[in-house]
Amino acid sequence: MVENRWLQSVPSLLFVQGILGRALKDTGEKDSNSSNISSWFVDWKSYVSPGTSMAAKSLVSSVASLTMMIGGAVPYIPQYRAIKQTQNAEGFSTYVCLALLVANILRITFWFGKPFELPLLAQSFIMIAAMLLVLHLVVGVRQRTSSAQQTRKHLRDFDPSTFWQWTDFQSYVEFLSLFSVSCGTLMFMFRNYPAFVETVGFLAVFTEAMLGAPQFYRNLKNRSTAGMSVAMVAMWTSGDLFKTIYFIARDSPVQFIICGVLQVLIDFAILAQIVIYGGRADTKSFRPLPKDKDTSF
Repeated sequence: MVENRWLQSVPSLLFVQGILGRALKDTGEKDSNSSNISSWFVDWKSYVSPGTSMAAKSLVSSVASLTMMIGGAVPYIPQYRAIKQTQNAEGFSTYVCLALLVANILRITFWFGKPFELPLLAQSFIMIAAMLLVLHLVVGVRQRTSSAQQTRKHLRDFDPSTFWQWTDFQSYVEFLSLFSVSCGTLMFMFRNYPAFVETVGFLAVFTEAMLGAPQFYRNLKNRSTAGMSVAMVAMWTSGDLFKTIYFIARDSPVQFIICGVLQVLIDFAILAQIVIYGGRADTKSFRPLPKDKDTSF
């Protein structure tokens, strides 16, 4: 009887054995597949080595630094071309050049007291060169379009009422040279005083932050944006946004971040003027302002 029952249970045992064997086989296949996937990830990571990752980061950083260096001067290319093609500089405020020149000279001076990233230092030299080119063009155009009876104004006249309204380019160069030497001398004398160094840095970024203010005031005063390049303002805005993000990402001095935020706000204010006044400052609609209207800042 017992033997018969054992014989009857054999098929059941064989069935269970088959199920267990199938399960173990499936588990083995899954483990094999999992092992293959893991090995694939290991192989993939081997292609992206730490050195490759660092190289990619270095490339991105280099591109960002190069953009930072030359990007500040790019917005003035449309304005430069518009002035050169139309031979009319009435719509452009030279006080924008003054703000940028003073700001970048102060920034270079600040670097000698508290060194910062070299791309930002290089940007200052590039901006100074760009502003001198724009200023040279504007002064030359105004000389050619002014009447012979117009009084000539020079730095050596020592007349405060004609400051930055000189009619010769040499006067601007002389003033900037004198200003640069004065800043360098003061920094050499007081570079060991942190309060003085930080003040120079603040003045540099604050002056740069307010560079759009003269253009904003000019548009507000004339109730028009004629003669101003819309492309220039659009590039201002995009460039200042990029610059502000760059400052934050690279942990630049806090003065630089404040500068970027203020610049972006002023850029948006000028864009609002374009919408309100409906001025379109391309080469087709570029026109001189009325002669009887005072266009000085």
